[in-house]
Amino acid sequence: MFRTLKLDATRVYLFMEIAMGVFFGMVVVTNSLYEVTVAGLSALQLVLIGTMLEVSTFLFEVPTGIVADVYSRRLSIVIGYVLIGLGFLIEGFFPAFRPILLAQVVWGLGYTFTSGAKQAWITDEIGEESANKLFLRSARLGTYAWLLALAAVVLIGSNNTAIPIRVGAIGIVLTGIVLAIIMPETGFHPTPQEDRNTWQHMWYVFKQGASAVRGHPRLSNIVFIGLCYGLYSEGLDRLSVKLLLDNFRLPVLFGSNQLPFFIMLEVIGTVLYFFVVRFVEKRLDTSSPLAIGRAMLLVTGLITISILSFALSPTLVLAVISMTAVGLLRGVSGPLQTAWINQKLDSRVRATIHSMFGQVDAIGQMTGGPVIGLIANVFSVRLAVGISSLLLSPALLFIQRANRIQRADVEIPEPVLQSAD
Repeated sequence: MFRTLKLDATRVYLFMEIAMGVFFGMVVVTNSLYEVTVAGLSALQLVLIGTMLEVSTFLFEVPTGIVADVYSRRLSIVIGYVLIGLGFLIEGFFPAFRPILLAQVVWGLGYTFTSGAKQAWITDEIGEESANKLFLRSARLGTYAWLLALAAVVLIGSNNTAIPIRVGAIGIVLTGIVLAIIMPETGFHPTPQEDRNTWQHMWYVFKQGASAVRGHPRLSNIVFIGLCYGLYSEGLDRLSVKLLLDNFRLPVLFGSNQLPFFIMLEVIGTVLYFFVVRFVEKRLDTSSPLAIGRAMLLVTGLITISILSFALSPTLVLAVISMTAVGLLRGVSGPLQTAWINQKLDSRVRATIHSMFGQVDAIGQMTGGPVIGLIANVFSVRLAVGISSLLLSPALLFIQRANRIQRADVEIPEPVLQSAD
């Protein structure tokens, strides 16, 4: 019966991306404020739920990947969206630490079912070249979906921050159910066992990446840079809203809570990000490792200063400016770091090394988050956020070392990195 309802894969993919952009966006722009004001979570609890999410996605990535590799991409995506929605429903209806902690496990599990499965499914259905074009198109439409989510949150959440989470969660579950009815799967072929994402494969990826990195001093330094980025980020992400709420009188633009104020900051940040990225694209020579390295040094230094400024801000205006600057600079640093890693890599080890860097970042977040949360609980949120900037600061030394190595490589050309034996 359902076969007659299967639609064109391209349209289904766009529906999926737009729907998730709206419903997922409604949740993620609201939950930090909800966790602080409605659930009343402490600083340590806020960071622990973030750490639980990281641990869940890290541990579940392998077993859930087997569903997409062996049984069905479509099935994996449908299961994933239903679980993500259920996780958010738990959080939206039960504003307490333990249910919210459970919610992180459920929606983290759901995320791992969708991670990589969406891209693999659409590539199987329409081919690699068409899929690559579709990714760019969906990214553009995703921006509009995000703005629509912000507008929806203001309309329905100004008096109750739980409502956008509940509506977004129900929307995600319904998206999964609709996909089960309309989503085609004609190009799927089970992944050969040797190519599947198993624990043995994950360990193999890490060993191969580590072996390749050891033979290339510049990449060895970039590993530690990635670790520093992981160490500082989780605590900052979870404590930013609490720092503002604890230390400043935030304006209530309309309604009965501060949600519209945070939405306004999101909109301003989104608009500014377009201009910042355009400026970087025009001014930066992405073919030059030295140019990217210098940009990384500048951006990382500015992030460190901006976080410290945010932690120590005596006024709301300075705190908001500093927080916005951190968000913009972090948005730029991600693509810069990816481009920097990509330089002078053999294609045979490129994916392996990128996977290893993702693992290093996750380890940093899982390690640094609880430490920052404990400091915030025992001392103060300001001190914890300030220490987050110190956790990032060693990255400046590793960037300088990597740049010195790169300058030496320019003077004495180095063979292109080959795959590890």
